[in-house]
Amino acid sequence: MSKLILLRHLQSQWNKENRFTGWTDVSLSEEGIKSAKEVAGKLAGFKIDKVYTSPLIRNKETVSLILENLGKKDLPLVVDKALDERNYGKLQGLNKDEMKKKYGEKQVKLWRRSWDQAPPEGESLKDVFDRAVPFYKKYVEKDLKERKNVLVVASHNSLRALVKYLENISDEDIINLEMPTGSLKEYDF
Repeated sequence: MSKLILLRHLQSQWNKENRFTGWTDVSLSEEGIKSAKEVAGKLAGFKIDKVYTSPLIRNKETVSLILENLGKKDLPLVVDKALDERNYGKLQGLNKDEMKKKYGEKQVKLWRRSWDQAPPEGESLKDVFDRAVPFYKKYVEKDLKERKNVLVVASHNSLRALVKYLENISDEDIINLEMPTGSLKEYDF
């Protein structure tokens, strides 16, 4: 048996400021950094053989802090843009509450959580799914079949795309899936 663990990166500075981050490379907040020990503690009982993440700094910082706290800095690490957050297009950098006032709460929720509605000049979850899931199938599934335990540290929507695939969540129901910063999801194979 092998185990897959999905970890959303720790709180970034723009998460703290309630801004759309997307592809903008933003570091972790002080709170995010401080939470690393607690989150690593939740992983302490797991044997991890390999780690996958995206090149976004908040994901790489999370990996570094978690592995440091676990005393496992030498694990094989694969970094790939397929696991990047969705591109929020013209919303990147803007305050989420201000955009709700401007466009309406329902529209902003559709842009953030629906399957196929993209923010202006950005990506939909379907777009993220179409890059993250083939990467997962090609590399992560191969490791799992070889009985390796894999940790994937990524951003909200790339993880939502993987969870949609793994749990076969419908296009309509995916809007209800949230993964807070620093949260874990585990799967046994």
